[in-house]
Amino acid sequence: MRTDIVHIGAGELTYEIRNIVNVGQKLQENGIKAHWENIGDPVAKGEEIPLWMKEIVAEIAMQDASYGYCPTRGMLATREFIAEQTNKRGGAQIGVDDILFFNGLGDAISKVFGFLNRNARVVVPTPSYTTHSSAEAAHAGDRPVTYKLDPDNNWYPDLDDLEKRVKYNPAVAGILIINPDNPTGAVYPKSILQGMVEIARRYDLFIICDEVYQNIIYNGKTTAPLSDIVADVPAIAMRGISKEMPWPGSRCGWIEVYNADKDPMFCKYVASILNAKMTEVCSTTLPQMALPKLISHPEYQGYLKERVGRYERYSNIAYDCLKKVDGIKVNRTNGAFYMSIVFEEGVLSNNQTLPIENEEVRTHIENLLSGPDVSFDKRFVYYLLGSTGVVVVPLTSFATELQGFRVTLLERDEKEFTAIFKTIADSIEKYLQS
Repeated sequence: MRTDIVHIGAGELTYEIRNIVNVGQKLQENGIKAHWENIGDPVAKGEEIPLWMKEIVAEIAMQDASYGYCPTRGMLATREFIAEQTNKRGGAQIGVDDILFFNGLGDAISKVFGFLNRNARVVVPTPSYTTHSSAEAAHAGDRPVTYKLDPDNNWYPDLDDLEKRVKYNPAVAGILIINPDNPTGAVYPKSILQGMVEIARRYDLFIICDEVYQNIIYNGKTTAPLSDIVADVPAIAMRGISKEMPWPGSRCGWIEVYNADKDPMFCKYVASILNAKMTEVCSTTLPQMALPKLISHPEYQGYLKERVGRYERYSNIAYDCLKKVDGIKVNRTNGAFYMSIVFEEGVLSNNQTLPIENEEVRTHIENLLSGPDVSFDKRFVYYLLGSTGVVVVPLTSFATELQGFRVTLLERDEKEFTAIFKTIADSIEKYLQS
C-alpha cells in the first residue's frame, strides 16, 4: 500500500495460548486425541454450572432491561454492591464512580494500556500473562519492560530487580502486579505487595493490579487485595467473573480506581479511559445485573469452596508427579489454576525429540519447527503435543527468556488429570535423554 497501515506495536501482539490450538486441531484431524491444558477456561474443561446459577441468569434474561444499554460505567446497583464489598474491608475507600465495567478484562487491559502516553511505560512481570505484556508493548511499539519473578523463590517478585528497572528507566510510570499470578500460580505474601507499593510511592508511580483470581487461593497461603495496602498511591485493580464463577463467556470485568484525587495527571488519565468507553456506549448488561445476585446467593460460597478445594488437591498431584524429574524447576501452585515449569539452564537443545508414530503428524511437527528462530521450549511443547496429544504453552511466550511451559489444573477427572501429569513427567525424561 502507498502508506504503511501497520501499527508500530503490531509485532508485539502475540497469543501463543491460542496459536497452539490450530496445531492441536490439525493433529486431531490425523487421529491424535488432544488433552487441552493450554487455555484457562473451566467450562471448556467440563465445569458444571449449578442449576441455581443458571436459574438466576434465566430469570434476568426474562427482564426487558437486560437487553438494553446500561450506564457507561456499569449498572448502578452492581457498582453500589461492589463498592460496599470493597469498602467493608477497611482499606482504600471507593465510590460508585470509581468503578468502570468492560467487556471482559481483555477489553479493560486494552484500554488501560492503550490510553497511556506512548512514551510512558508500565513495568510488567516476567513471566507475564500475554494479554498484559503484549498490550503494554504494543502501545509503546517496543518490547515490554520487565521485572523478574524468581522460580527459585516461589515465583515471588524480585524487589531489587523491580526497583532497578524503575530507578534507571525514567519512562516507567507504573507497575503491573498479577496476584494470584498467571502464568505461575504464585500467591504473593502481604509483605511483598507492601514492598511493591512502597517502590511506587518512592518513585511517584501508579499501580495496576490484576486480581481476577483473588478468591482462588489455597494450600494455606494468604495474601491481601490491593485496596488493603495501597494507602495513598494511585492505583487500578482489575477484577472479573470469568474465572471465579466461572463465566468466561459473559465477558464481564471491571476496574476499581483508588486515589484518583491524589494526582491530577492520574485523574486525567482515568478520565480518558472513561471517555474511551463512552464511545462504545457501555459493556454487556445482563452479566452485570446477575453479578450481585450470584455472589449473594446462599450456595455461592460453598460452590466456590468446592472448586478451590479441587484446585488445591490437583496442585499437589501435579507437584508430586513432577518434583522428582531431573532437569526442571517446579513450584507448587497456590492460587489460580496454572503451573509453570522451567527447564534447568543448558538441558535443552535443538536435537532432542519425542517419538511420533503417525508419519503425517511427525512431518507436520517437523515442518513447524524447521525455522531458525524456534525456541527450545517451543520445540519441546510441539513434540509433546505430537507424541502424546497433551497441549501446553511454551513459557517463552509469556515475555520471558526462561525455557519451560505453562499447564492448567482444570481437567475435572482426577484419574485423567493424574495420567496427564505422569505423561508429562515421563515425556520430559525421555526428551532430555534423547
